[in-house]
Amino acid sequence: MALYSEPHRHYHNLRHISDCLMEFDRLAALAREPLAVELAIWFHDAVYDPRAGDNEERSALLAREWLREAGAGPALPESVSQLVLATKAHGGTLHADAPLLVDIDLSILGQLPGRFWEYEEQIRREYDWVSVAVFCQKRAEILEGFLERGRIYLTDVVIGEREALARENLRTSVARLKRRSFWLANKY
Repeated sequence: MALYSEPHRHYHNLRHISDCLMEFDRLAALAREPLAVELAIWFHDAVYDPRAGDNEERSALLAREWLREAGAGPALPESVSQLVLATKAHGGTLHADAPLLVDIDLSILGQLPGRFWEYEEQIRREYDWVSVAVFCQKRAEILEGFLERGRIYLTDVVIGEREALARENLRTSVARLKRRSFWLANKY
């Protein structure tokens, strides 16, 4: 909890974990290893430095260490580590439950617009050290990457529930980012 309460976290904080856990509660029946998925939710952003490129690797290592110290056998720390690593590229190939965890992590993209825009502003605040021009360019590239996928989400349930709204949110955000005026006006 101390890690998720660090002052530089505006989105990747305890609210994000709470939202992910609530999403998991809805989708838990899809999990092959529910305990591993729940632990991966807790650990997936445990290490979060927006200036670093190895947050997921360090979070996975932390999960392994903590779970081993807690007396878990070798299988659980390995599963949790693989799931945490799946959140880096938002791909579903590292573990059988990776598609589920990735969909939970990305569920914010398919939220109603009010919550989605709050999320976008929170992400901007986490990168407030980046100029508006660079942030807008890089963020647009990231969001366009999701739009270029055949499917943003990986599980059929979440595709049915969130795919259309996520695409609408992302298209609107990319358009705003390319205009930059929204971010300039809000001083983010």
